[in-house]
Amino acid sequence: MSSKALIGLLIFFLLIPEGCVSLQGRGKEGGPDADKRKASFNASYHYTLGVMQALNENFDEALKEFEEARRFDPESAYLVREMAALHLERREIHKAISLCEEALVTDPNATETHLLLGSLYHNIKDYQNAAKEFRTVIEQQPKNADAYLYLGTIHAEKRRYPQAARLLEKLLTFEPDHLMGNYYLARIFVEMKREDKAEQRFKKVLAIKPTFESALIELGLLYEGQKKIPSAIETYSGFIDLYPNGINARLRLGDLFLREHRYEEAERQFKEILRLDDTNRQAKVNLALVYMENGQYDQAVESFSDLIKIYPSDNRLRYLLASAYEEKKAYGKALEEFRRITVDSDLFENARIRLGIILKKDDRIDEAIASVREAIGIKKDEPSFYIFLSSLYEEKKQPALAEDVLQEGLVATNQHVDILYSLGVLYEKTDRFQESIEAMERVLKIDANNAEALNFIGYSYADRGIKLDEAEKMIRRALELKPGNGYMIDSLGWVFFRQNRISEAVNYLKKAAEAMPDDAAILEHLGDAYVRSGQSKEALEIYRKILTLSPDRERIQKKIDDLLNKKDR
Repeated sequence: MSSKALIGLLIFFLLIPEGCVSLQGRGKEGGPDADKRKASFNASYHYTLGVMQALNENFDEALKEFEEARRFDPESAYLVREMAALHLERREIHKAISLCEEALVTDPNATETHLLLGSLYHNIKDYQNAAKEFRTVIEQQPKNADAYLYLGTIHAEKRRYPQAARLLEKLLTFEPDHLMGNYYLARIFVEMKREDKAEQRFKKVLAIKPTFESALIELGLLYEGQKKIPSAIETYSGFIDLYPNGINARLRLGDLFLREHRYEEAERQFKEILRLDDTNRQAKVNLALVYMENGQYDQAVESFSDLIKIYPSDNRLRYLLASAYEEKKAYGKALEEFRRITVDSDLFENARIRLGIILKKDDRIDEAIASVREAIGIKKDEPSFYIFLSSLYEEKKQPALAEDVLQEGLVATNQHVDILYSLGVLYEKTDRFQESIEAMERVLKIDANNAEALNFIGYSYADRGIKLDEAEKMIRRALELKPGNGYMIDSLGWVFFRQNRISEAVNYLKKAAEAMPDDAAILEHLGDAYVRSGQSKEALEIYRKILTLSPDRERIQKKIDDLLNKKDR
């Protein structure tokens, strides 16, 4: 026998699956046993040919051979599963399902076929039938880990997290070190906001398989979400110490350093990634962002320019390049790049606004107006264009044109609340109090939970000393919607000031000043409250600080002089 023939024969017998072949000795020549042996041999032969065709990705031929094998061994559940797997490879999922269903008519106790059929139903999101098959598997094999895992993932995908958790916890009672059971249970605990339990499970996964980088990343992200930055850094760094080639962990660590303004450490991580993989796009982008954030604008421009040569249609890269040019005050180049952002990009609106800002900054306000008008011609329903154009007309001291633009925008955008709000602010600036309130009330008819409109009306009433109870209710509602907002805290403090509830006013205005330490108007409110409460020293300190911030120095200086004169008496 030639060596080639011998190898072929070895492959043949190695590939014969259990349950498809039963060569049990020769027995007598002829008779029923001989027929069985012949059928078994033929089934094995065609099965082996099918495997060889599948290995060569000749799936049509492989299926023909498997069909022929099944003709000789029609009750083989194994053959059915192999054929179904081939149909799945060809994305013929419904054919695979039909095969499994047909096989289960013959052998309803074929657990593996039920499991495969369940996974096929799951693949097409037929969750009801998938769950039915997995439950059948559990009835037949009460400790089948795969069935519990798949059934748990169905509940998770349907956002039935408690049910999913119970199934996976059941799995882990009889197989506590099941890798994916622990992993998916950790992810479900994240969704359930049970961070402590999620952390324990992710740690268990990493104890079972320390190289499981996805679990490591998710544990780090869990710490990031909890603002446990040192723990996140320690998690990523510990993994990198053990597995220095862990690129994903290095990317997360570098991103974290970048957000924490630890630029040298971020740069080191991204450069190491590029040493391991000089084509890694994210590392190149992030390294350029490090240069940008660190004020190294020449390097940022060079890096983004190199990336755009590779990815010329990437609007995000072009936007970042334009921003880098803007930062280094190369306004001509910045304008050129912002203009290249295409209309289909979600950055188009921002790019056109930034373009207008640069032109305005360069005292080319008419060009800025023309540029925004051009953008409106391209995208008529974008509210930010009308709001920005209105602000440009305000800058030119043309309030009537500013109002016309906003009215035009209301028609084009079907009464967009942001434009209505801007119109209300414009009315207030032009001393049209009642119209400003009416505009904000229109905002609230469209969006009853618009915190800014609630605060606007409440503060407007407080500033005029009218409807103070209503003002307090509106501002409290705004703060429920946006707790911690410095402007809204100031508004409530100012209501208390007008109601002569001075201790409460001081308390809230101090909080507002802590939140907005450089806002002259908020500081002035606090200074006035200090004066009313008899805290002259604190008031003087606040007013003197305002002198460095407010353009209206003369009015603030008068308040200081009045306090000093009162002191001298």
